[in-house]
Formats: sequence, structure tokens, C-alpha cells
Amino acid sequence: MPPAILRRARLRRALAATVTAALIVVAGVVGTAAPAQAATSGWLSTSGSRVVTSSGSAYTIKATAWFGMETPNCTPHGLWSISLDSGLARIAAMGFNTIRLPFSNECLAAKSSNSINAQVNPKLVSLTPLKLMDTVIARAKAHGLNVILDRHRPDSGSQSELWYTDRYSEKRWISDWTMLAKRYRTNSTVIGFDLHNEPHGAACWGCGDAKRDWRAAATRAGNAVLAVNPRLLIIVEGVERESDGTSTWWGGGLRGVRTKPVTLAVNNRVVYSPHDYPATVYPQSWFSASNYPANLPAIWERNWGYIQTKGIAPVLLGEFGTKYETSSDRKWLKTLVRYLDARRMGFMYWSFNPNSGDTGGLVKDDWVTPQKSKLAVLAPILGESATPKPAPTASSTPKPTPTKSSTPTPAPSPSASSANAAGLRVTYVTQSAWADGYVAQIAVTGVKKAAKSWSVSWRSPGITGIVNSWGLSCSIASSVVTCRGSDWAALVAAGQTVNVGLQAAASSAPANPVITVRSKLAS
Repeated sequence: MPPAILRRARLRRALAATVTAALIVVAGVVGTAAPAQAATSGWLSTSGSRVVTSSGSAYTIKATAWFGMETPNCTPHGLWSISLDSGLARIAAMGFNTIRLPFSNECLAAKSSNSINAQVNPKLVSLTPLKLMDTVIARAKAHGLNVILDRHRPDSGSQSELWYTDRYSEKRWISDWTMLAKRYRTNSTVIGFDLHNEPHGAACWGCGDAKRDWRAAATRAGNAVLAVNPRLLIIVEGVERESDGTSTWWGGGLRGVRTKPVTLAVNNRVVYSPHDYPATVYPQSWFSASNYPANLPAIWERNWGYIQTKGIAPVLLGEFGTKYETSSDRKWLKTLVRYLDARRMGFMYWSFNPNSGDTGGLVKDDWVTPQKSKLAVLAPILGESATPKPAPTASSTPKPTPTKSSTPTPAPSPSASSANAAGLRVTYVTQSAWADGYVAQIAVTGVKKAAKSWSVSWRSPGITGIVNSWGLSCSIASSVVTCRGSDWAALVAAGQTVNVGLQAAASSAPANPVITVRSKLAS
């Protein structure tokens, strides 16, 4: 199956490394003090293969994504557990200089967000998502972090192949971008716009079909943005299918730039941004090659690395990440880090959040404890700050007064339930829980035959709704949740594991629920 079918529509997750720093209250938000010397880069531009500062010095963008503003929550995830300032401080302490902030057009127009802990983030709960974005950008600046805005989804439910949908037109896409360009026109903390996340499926590069030509659409949007603020970087991802019919990752195909680059009205603004993932996300053919992982640099160079090598434009690897649990994934990440380091190539790691179903994050599910093994591998491109610092002592952290309505309860000790059905093995884990809901992850593994369709169900007393789900289509009847595999997780091949999950609104999380599995196997 092509990556477009089995690739994830992921709800992303990461956690944050802890740092030794004095905790203070900033604008009513409990957080970690930004270092006195914190400073963002200022406006950036491009010069040949490099991103440069206003003085002409080379600048390497080192970003991680903190997602959630593209989901129905319309807020960075984890603010039910940690403060905005503490999360940003941890990202900066890891060695990153930028955050990639995904959003949806739907959230830009929303009147409210949800799942923010009022005790930990008291000044955030009443903000509209757009005002919340303002605050994230302001606090990022205080911690010395740039911001790249990423139009991740049109609506908050799922990604889209093209830059427009039936509900969200190209006109709306461009007008929202120009609105943001105007809003942050004098704020050099916002260094760039990632125009559309992961074009795939029907999207083509330079094919001339106005309905599908992503290169042409990026040119239109880029010029509209630069007409408002000519100092922004315009970040352009690739497509899934190359012109020769071969496929790569969603957003990963940029071979067409060699003959058909994006040319904008303002020079020195375009940065190309492919995505690349390991075998656990999708088993691309190159992962089974006899010379793996030595074959990877040539593949990367052919698909997108040549753009920087030949001085056409800078490359900013827009997404890469892994749970770092398999030998293949470990080889992939170590090889990729060496590739990026040798070329001084910018990058945006996916993700800070721990709740990314297929990659996990940089912190564990408590949103605090660092994933030391990942950070150790990333250290050559992050610098010394990638080494986790000791956590603050308990006495240094102000404790909010608990309230029943807003204080998260501790997550259950990873409570896991397993079940088997003909051809499938299922493991259910409650990842986090609080007074008003919980997040569960479900791993579904094919055994001897592919499952053409499958569903899982369990009893969840006190559940009132499904806030979000990834790889699942869920319903509730008499406190029983039933979820069917959908989108990229609808089919499970023999030997394949898909990681799916959901966020539920509920008064409590089920403890070790009994899981019922149903499946229809391929003949």
C-alpha cells in the first residue's frame, strides 16, 4: 500500500527535558525564568544554501514542534499538566532555538480553546486561540525562541492532501496567512510560515494542473504573504508522488525543484522543507536494502539534499522523529543526525509532545521527564544543551491549591490491557488522565493475516464524549466506547503494528478495561 494509505494522521506527542532554573510567576503563569541573555535571531533571509541573519552570518534553525493548536483543543497539548513557560524553558534548555507551532484554520476562527489547566495556566484559559497564539509567541521570545507558524490542517479533524478542501478554500487559506502576516508584521520572533503541511495524494509539483499543482499554489500564497511582510521566510514542503510516479513521504518529494523551483517576487525568501521518517512509521523499500543504513544519504541527497548541496536554496528538514525502540529506527536516526551535522542543515524535530502516536516525543508522558536516549543522539546537532539537566527540587516549585474542576489527577501507572482476536493482538494503555478526561493509546498488531477491518470496544464509566482521535472512528453507547480503525489504520498488515488513540472527555479513566476485539481478515 502507498504511504498515503498507511501513513498516520497523527496526534503528536512529546515531553520536555527538565532544567535547573528558578521558577517564577510571569504574568500570572507559573513558569521557568527565561535566561537574561535570551535573544531571538531577528529577521532572516537566504543566501545560496544558507539561512542568514541581517548581518549576513549563517544561522541554523534548530526547531521542535509543539502541537495541539491544529486539533479540536486549539491549544498546545500538555497545558493540562505543565505551564506554557516551563514547556518553552525546557525546549530552550535542550538546545533548540525555534518552535514549530502547528495550527488549523478552524482554530484561528474559534472563540475558545479547551483542556488548559486553570491552576497552572490561569491567564490562558479565557483566551481565544488567536490570542493564545499571540501569548505563545510572546513567551517564546522571552525564552530566546523563534517561532515558525505551520498551517497543519484546514479543519481540526484531519490533514488534507491539498491546500484547500470543500470547507476551506484556497482564498481562505491565503487570507488567513495574510492576516497572520499583518498581525506579526513587526514581530521578528515569527521568522517564517510553513505554508501547508504534507501535500500528498493528488498533489503534484509543477504539473500545470491548477487544482493539484502545489508548486504553483505555494507561489501564489508566498507572494501574497510577502506583499504584507517581505521579511518572512516562506517554507515550502514537497509532495508525496514525484513526477516519475515514485512515492516518498508525505511532503517529502522535492526532486522537481531541480528544474522547477519556487520563484517569488521577493528574492532570498524560499526554504524547502521535506519530511522524513523511519521504518516504524512506514516500511519504505529502502529500509530493507542489503546496504541499509549506508544507502540513506544517497536517497536523501537525491530527493531533497541536493537543493542545499548545489546552492539552490537552504533545506530545513521539516519533520523527523521516532520512538527510538527498534534497531532499524536507531540506525536511521543516527545516520540522519550525521547527515544533518555534516551539512549544517536546519531541522524541526517531531515532536516535543509525548502524545504523537508514531514517534512519541522528547519527554515522557508526564511532560517533564526527558527522553535521554533521544536527546543524546541529537546532541551533535543541538549542542551541549541537549544533555538533560537535573530537575528542580520539590521545594523550588510553587504548588497551586488543588481544585476539583481544574487540577489534573496523576495518570494511572501505565495501566495496560491486552486482548487477542483472530489475526490481531491489541494493547490498550491509559497514557494520562485528569479530572475531566484521559488520553489512551492502542497498539494493534497483525499476526498471520492482514485485517481488512477491525474494531475495539471497552467500558468507560463517566465518559461524555470523544474530544479527538487519530487512526480511529469512535462512538459511545451506554458508557461503552467502540472504535473502528480508519484512514491510515483501517488496514493492518500481517506483522505490522499501528499505534492509534483518542482523547476522551470523562469524569474518570477506566482502570484495566476489558478490551473486546473484532476483525475481518483478508482471504
